[in-house]
Amino acid sequence: DFYTSSDVHAVFGRLLARQFEEIWRALGSPEQIEVLELGPGRGLFARDVLDWSEKKFPEFFRALQYSLVERSAALRERLRSTLSKHFESGKASLLQRLKPPGCPGLIGTAKAVPSHDDPTVQIRLSERSGKGTTSILPQRIGEGTTPAVPQPIREGTTLEACPERSRRVPQGSDLQRALAPDAPIIIFANEFFDALPVEVFSPQGELRVAMHDDRFLETWAAASSQELEFLDRHSVHPENGERVEVPLRAQSYMSEIAAALKCGIIIVIDYGFAREEQLTGRHRGTVTAFRQHSVSANPYEAPGEQDITAHVNFTALAAAAEQNGMQVQALLTQSQFLMGIGEQNQFADAFEDCRLAQERAKVALQLKHLVTPAGMGESFHVLVATKGIDADRSSTLLGLNFSKKC
Repeated sequence: DFYTSSDVHAVFGRLLARQFEEIWRALGSPEQIEVLELGPGRGLFARDVLDWSEKKFPEFFRALQYSLVERSAALRERLRSTLSKHFESGKASLLQRLKPPGCPGLIGTAKAVPSHDDPTVQIRLSERSGKGTTSILPQRIGEGTTPAVPQPIREGTTLEACPERSRRVPQGSDLQRALAPDAPIIIFANEFFDALPVEVFSPQGELRVAMHDDRFLETWAAASSQELEFLDRHSVHPENGERVEVPLRAQSYMSEIAAALKCGIIIVIDYGFAREEQLTGRHRGTVTAFRQHSVSANPYEAPGEQDITAHVNFTALAAAAEQNGMQVQALLTQSQFLMGIGEQNQFADAFEDCRLAQERAKVALQLKHLVTPAGMGESFHVLVATKGIDADRSSTLLGLNFSKKC
């Protein structure tokens, strides 16, 4: 059900290839540089970056090693097909996790499932409320059933369980990667963080979701110290009737990546906001379900058949990066970022393959969807953070300059 910028037009990957090449030059054109993409999906973005780099930036392409972190076996097969040429040449490689096997860390997602003797299971979405209170959530809107007391978690289902509160990300550990740790790296995450589990809160407590008699119901529990610490640190205090997400998993991933990074840059593109924007006018939070490319009114309906996401809290992500030695260079809109890269050559990357006026008109509409407020330009934001890179070099990158002119 997911639909990303790379589905719109290859120009998204082409523009990022141009930005990656500029980063490589800003680093002094090293003999080796790695791009590590988190959650590459079907590989459309990686294909566009690699193909365009090979065609337009041959020196950068020779230095480039492209790594893709993907756990799904089905998507790994899709990646091998989409990028077959680059896998065969050794230019691309697949990684299953961020850390080497056997290394501790917050990797993957816990699972839980009802068993025959225990029909109830707590899953990952959560909001605080009064102890012992439950509210029924039918799988189909308009239906109802009797609330029940949730039972303990049982392992084994496709529903994601609440992550263990005690698991902490180790600091200073190495990322699994194709090149040596001292080679510079560009970590790219497009619509990765929005798919990670979140906790959800109201003034009464933390939301848990349980299952009883094939129905979902909301229950309430006390918050952990980590969750309360997040609320206090970011001055998040929902009022009665309001809900707000706490992205502990996203913070953990960012902390792990930032702590392990020695020299490089992180570029995160996702729909979301800074803290102030995220809290304004979103009294029920931002948890959203998508099914068949449409917004679903009920996130508890059709489990396993729809995507459940939450808007990214970029303030929290930036703070996690800075706490682990990174310098946040910018938080800007996708429109500002892509316009900054594309204006260098009047978006020639988009129109190069066009031979007819009709083709140019079609591409212009696709480009408009990527950069205008009516499309993805204002709802998607870009976080850029660096470590071990001179500030004068990173501050002049194409993608960061358009916003300075506005």
